[in-house]
Amino acid sequence: MSLENMLEVAVKAADQKRAEDIVALDIHEISLLADAFVILDAPTNRQVVAIADEIEDKMAEAGYPLIKHEGRREGEWVLMNFGDVIVHIFKKDTRSFYNLEKLWGAEGKDIDIENWIVKEEF
Repeated sequence: MSLENMLEVAVKAADQKRAEDIVALDIHEISLLADAFVILDAPTNRQVVAIADEIEDKMAEAGYPLIKHEGRREGEWVLMNFGDVIVHIFKKDTRSFYNLEKLWGAEGKDIDIENWIVKEEF
């Protein structure tokens, strides 16, 4: 079970529930917390929680149990710890306020997740 596989499962689960602006950051050289962050957002609290539920289900099916989570009840910012991967699910305006990509992205490296996201055609 590789880090790449964990990231793929989390990203695909979020994408299936219409998460927006999904970003993955490699932070293994700058953090003892985890090897990677997945950061995404949704327009409503209800969708934030639905995305969290989907990620938890798909990660468990793949053998990656949720170690700890915070914020699910409020639905503004759900933090999900899967060990090597920490998923941050924000309500859109909350994400803008905290701007984790700026905080961690300066020294972290973007991970290419393009192939795991389904492009919608209109």
